[in-house]
Amino acid sequence: QVRLAESGGGLVQPGGSLRLSCVGFGFTFSRYTMSWYRQAPGKERELVARIVNDGGTITYADSVKGRFTISGDNAKMTVYLQMFSLKPDDTAWYYCNAIPPLGWGPPQGYWGQGTQVTVSS
Repeated sequence: QVRLAESGGGLVQPGGSLRLSCVGFGFTFSRYTMSWYRQAPGKERELVARIVNDGGTITYADSVKGRFTISGDNAKMTVYLQMFSLKPDDTAWYYCNAIPPLGWGPPQGYWGQGTQVTVSS
């Protein structure tokens, strides 16, 4: 059974840093595309960063380029989101998503339960 467990959220002051972690269980982590999404109150869920494990292609939302870094550790079945220079606009629930290779599972992939990030002074 596929499961994703996020951690690392919390309250941080503007300009601060956080590192989110997402541990995967029950699937071949190294073959999946791993992403971080976020959803702020009253807004739609948006893609923050994505890493295609089977190739290494990385994509970032324009709003986080230069401030956030996504990385993966296949041995630990973990994907990280290192966040620097946090802004109040980064306040949201952050969700991990795992998309399987074509034909391996649901196209929309699997979701974790999220971790809350609040940027406030």
